[in-house]
Parts: sequence; C-alpha cells; structure tokens
Amino acid sequence: MRANIRGLGIAILSVGVVIAPTMVGPAALTAAYAICAPGETIDGTTAEMAKRRIESAGYSHVRMAHKGCDNVWHGFAMRGGASGRVAVSPSGVVMPESD
Repeated sequence: MRANIRGLGIAILSVGVVIAPTMVGPAALTAAYAICAPGETIDGTTAEMAKRRIESAGYSHVRMAHKGCDNVWHGFAMRGGASGRVAVSPSGVVMPESD
C-alpha cells in the first residue's frame, strides 16, 4: 500500500512539472510559445539564405539560431569586432537585435 501511495505521489509531481510551466511560467519557456498560430504561413527561406544575407551586410562568423513564426531568421554574428544577435526580416533587411 505504501509503495502505491509513493508511486502515485511521484506521478502527480511529474504531471505538475510538465503542466505548471505552461500555466505560470514565462512565455519563452512554455511549449505553446513555440507553436505558430493558426493561419501563419512559413515562407521558404532557409538558414543558408539568411546567413548569406547577413554576411553581405558586413557581418562575419555568422551562426544561425532559428526562424520564428513571423518568418524572421535569428542568429549570432560579429561586426566591427563586436559580437551580437542579428535578425533578417522576411523582406531581407538585416538588423541587430537587442536583449
């Protein structure tokens, strides 16, 4: 009986660990944040295309991170001796990102 109660307690705790962040956690850490909204269309641009665009804007050491549901590519690069985050908009505009 004691083993069953302990197992039930562990199961409830495990479910709480999975569900709680989506209810009270910051949006950046929730599973729902990573899912695009219905109707959002992801274009056909690739990480390699975004990388070439960033390099042509004068950046070096480009590392692409991810593409958002808004079709903006995000990555890291160096320019003028400083490294930082950079983004490429769907229209191809390269811009530095702030935290």
